Amino acid sequence: MKHTESENTGVDWRSESTSAPDVTRRERLREVYEDGVRTPLLVAWADWRTRFGLLIVGGYLAMALVAVFGLWREPSTSQAPRYLMLFENMNYPLGTTASGTDLAALIIYSTPDILLMITAGAVWATGVAVAIGTIAGYKGGQVDQALMSFSDLVMAIPGLPLVIILAVTLNPENPILLGVIINISYWAGLGRSLRSQVLTIRQNDYVEASRTMGVSTPRIIWKDIIPNLMPYVTVNFVFAARYVMFASVGLFFLGVLPYSKQNWGVTLNFAYSGGALFSWSAAHWLLAPMLAIMGLSLGLILLGQGMDRVFNPRVRTRMAGESKSTASDDEDTGLTEVL
Repeated sequence: MKHTESENTGVDWRSESTSAPDVTRRERLREVYEDGVRTPLLVAWADWRTRFGLLIVGGYLAMALVAVFGLWREPSTSQAPRYLMLFENMNYPLGTTASGTDLAALIIYSTPDILLMITAGAVWATGVAVAIGTIAGYKGGQVDQALMSFSDLVMAIPGLPLVIILAVTLNPENPILLGVIINISYWAGLGRSLRSQVLTIRQNDYVEASRTMGVSTPRIIWKDIIPNLMPYVTVNFVFAARYVMFASVGLFFLGVLPYSKQNWGVTLNFAYSGGALFSWSAAHWLLAPMLAIMGLSLGLILLGQGMDRVFNPRVRTRMAGESKSTASDDEDTGLTEVL
């Protein structure tokens, strides 16, 4: 009986044929992990602004969880001495109001709705702007004219009066709906700015090559155009979130929005009505919500500036090169130790 070469060598040709696709798939998954997860995290974490921004925003997320799970006393059940100052009593670290209500409880129980509101408003504004700006800039022609005419119409409507009319008419209590209402027309200017950038990007060689090869329009927009817009989109996402926070606090302070939900603007309104603006003993009543607003705004700005580097191709390429060189050094060191 004749034996094949594989039988003589004891090698199973079927195992070799099945191992090659496994290696290729493993390498592909590793490449996706390096490009989509590890390198962006390294770039983001290398910037101190990202670390401080995550720390600050994480603190507000922790406060929201405390409120959701009821880990702190509710404002309606907190009764303490009136006008306690900051850190005068550690059971009430932010002090108390004229009625003895815990200011820390007011700030904490306002945080969940604030975070939902700013997230919904920012997602709405940037999402609509990216969709309209990219489609108008890439398609051109009548599509561009129609979308930009609609954007110009929205920009011509006064934003604040429109928000006040919608708020009074709809009387929204859902923070997600309220965030969308506040940023109902914010997307128009951003969409026109994105459209002007897309007009430049669509002339690049790689976009022309994709179009020549018959790649679908949604895939070209998603793979070739939107990644180049992400630094600008990230910054404007933060701006949109801050605008929702400031506008909602102002509208609650003015009494335009209903007081059915606790909000930092409501706390400011009660503090002003209680004479906190003219009394040093009640100044902390105004100071506590103002510090909460400033802290969240600072955290969003730092996080947005740090994330801007993640979408910078030069920084990502440099960090990827350093990561690969480090990995090769580790492999060489391990090989030397084995030898």
